[in-house]
Amino acid sequence: MSYPIEVALRYLGSKKRAFISVGTTFAILGVALGVAALATVMSVTGGFQAEFRDKVLGVNAHVLVIKYSTDFREYRSVMDQVAQVPGVIGVAPFSINPMMLTHGDATATGVLVKGVDPARSLGVGTDGGVPVLDLPRHILPGGDLTGLRRPGAKPPERAAPPSLPDVPSIDVDAGARGALEPPDAGAELDLLKAYEARIQEDERAAAARNAGAEPEPEPSAVDLEGAADAGADEGEEAEVAVAAGAPRGAIEPEGGYGSVLPEDDELPAEVDPDPCADKEQIAKMPGIVIGAALAKNLSLDLGQCVTVTSPTIGFSFSNGTIKPPVAKRFRVIAIFEAGFEQYDTKLAYADLYETQAFYDHGDTVTGVEMKVDDIDNASTIAREISKLLSNGLYYTMDWEELNHGLFTALRIQQIGMSAVLALIIVVAAFTVIATLIMVVLDKKKEIAVLKAMGATDGAILRIFLYQGGIIGVAGTTLGLLLGVAVCKGLLVYGFPLDPKVYFISRLPVQARPQEFLITGCIAILICLAATIVPSLYAARLRPAEGFRAQ
Repeated sequence: MSYPIEVALRYLGSKKRAFISVGTTFAILGVALGVAALATVMSVTGGFQAEFRDKVLGVNAHVLVIKYSTDFREYRSVMDQVAQVPGVIGVAPFSINPMMLTHGDATATGVLVKGVDPARSLGVGTDGGVPVLDLPRHILPGGDLTGLRRPGAKPPERAAPPSLPDVPSIDVDAGARGALEPPDAGAELDLLKAYEARIQEDERAAAARNAGAEPEPEPSAVDLEGAADAGADEGEEAEVAVAAGAPRGAIEPEGGYGSVLPEDDELPAEVDPDPCADKEQIAKMPGIVIGAALAKNLSLDLGQCVTVTSPTIGFSFSNGTIKPPVAKRFRVIAIFEAGFEQYDTKLAYADLYETQAFYDHGDTVTGVEMKVDDIDNASTIAREISKLLSNGLYYTMDWEELNHGLFTALRIQQIGMSAVLALIIVVAAFTVIATLIMVVLDKKKEIAVLKAMGATDGAILRIFLYQGGIIGVAGTTLGLLLGVAVCKGLLVYGFPLDPKVYFISRLPVQARPQEFLITGCIAILICLAATIVPSLYAARLRPAEGFRAQ
């Protein structure tokens, strides 16, 4: 061991004056607290990123291909193309639309019902296949995804466009008449003639009454239709024939006119049967998977019936026809809990064929989703797929781009908080500077003696560099150990969070060794940089200046 290190250790443990040791202790504690705070914050912010990534990838795929048009019927050929891209291990179609879910008196609006292929997306009924989604590992106990697709289900047929009306034929005399006659032109003409005959008959009856003679009835078109006027002769009342057994006179209901109608206009079960009340009919319904929070809001449990309605106000115009809102009943076969409040309350999964039936587009989807072998390489694979489908009809995005705002905010938060907390280490570095300056001022005579004995400026410089480095290493080691203890405590006991605000229920912590290593290196470098000024001052000190006060 060289004498600069021995002298540096002696100055740290000097017992001649107690305040030097106390100052060194406070310098070490300052560095330790700064390192512990920075390591803990980096672990927590990294935990938020990892937690949100797991939540997002738990219910979403890694890469998406979406068509700019709503008519995506060629999705099977697109799936065959993207499946050949290196790194893609699973491909599946999907459709997603906002719906309204109703159970009893409870209603949830704005729920995204995602239509998936049970085999490709969830791995139902496949042996060794890689499912695109990780939803099965989020299913709560008791759920079963095998009933998601009904036996014999097929994609819906595309609605045929409405037929155009027949073109009326043009007569040779159309030009002479000046216009085409509508199909019911003859009926309107007969009606006009009947009105004219009725007017003429009334005029003759009035003239006969004025002359005092009975008019002779003449047959008319009105008589043939049975529309004779009963009040043609004043003072005479037509005798009305009453059917046998018909009621006569005033009729009053049994309860009288003071009876009260029921408040709820409910039809009896034999008139309007409820399919959700019949277990046999519920067993025949298609399956649906909903989030745990959504099931709680709707008071739903496994095996119960829920009504899914397309969120259209009134009638809608689709493919040339006017259609009312579509409502279908589903059976809850499973409940998932992703741990992300936004997904647990606003997301549901159903069979792709069932969701396609809500619209008249036939066998069309929203897009194609893929799973890759390395999620960190998803952006590169997305660019390769975009080049493969570079015809201007499709748009490709990866999981990070799909949630760009969320992960960008988390990254900025991590960088900002780390930069702010790194200032604690900088403040501790000023404590190291103050400690070394006090040591230099107190050891002027010893430094002068060392120089008089032949010590070089470099040796004196290394003495105080070693002293600052020892303070930095000791403080960094203590701080890293303290940071690990804090992270372990947060993992064991768990700090509760409001899921409505943070979307997760517990404070996530991910202690990664590389982050702790980076934090320790930065702290040691700051401490070494803080020792430069006092060390240079001690190295440039002349022996005569050290003995001047004696």
